Amino acid sequence: MTVVVLLLFSSSIIIMAVNTFFKKPEVNEIVVLETSMGVIEIELDREKAPVTVDNFVSYVEEGFYDGLVFHRVIEGFMIQGGGFQPDGTWKQGHDPIRSEARNGLKNERGTIAMARSSDPDSATSQFFINTVNNTSLDYPNPDGYGYAVFGRVVEGMDVVDAIESVETGVKETPYGDIRDWPIEDVVIVRAYMKED
Repeated sequence: MTVVVLLLFSSSIIIMAVNTFFKKPEVNEIVVLETSMGVIEIELDREKAPVTVDNFVSYVEEGFYDGLVFHRVIEGFMIQGGGFQPDGTWKQGHDPIRSEARNGLKNERGTIAMARSSDPDSATSQFFINTVNNTSLDYPNPDGYGYAVFGRVVEGMDVVDAIESVETGVKETPYGDIRDWPIEDVVIVRAYMKED
């Protein structure tokens, strides 16, 4: 009986060791934003923000972001894109998603989060990249909610910084004037999933 138990125990240890050794590495989902100012790579955090990542990836895979601009750039704060074309027309996105701002991720420098209106569950396609630690955007921020972080820039933070420093002004659009719009368009030429 003792021999059988020892054999079973030894077999279990061997199986665990083999499974650990041959375990598939976690797949890192990385989105590449080719912009008119350089390339930005963003690693997505599906574990902490599954709904938001699904939403963002669907836009990327549809080619939704291709040709859109960073339309709101505020130095010492963030760069925002994903909703407007260079001529100032807004691009209609999908239905809004529920906020995942309570996922524990913080609006730290280099993180990407969803833009929204005063309704916490109103995010569609627009996103922003934090250029500083924006603790006031974390859950619970002054409005009782927060802005859902769902990834982090892993390459091209210098490009983000360069975009942050461009000259901005007021853009006349069919929806009224929009402030903090870059004088020279900063275009998302192409967005796609990086392959291993």
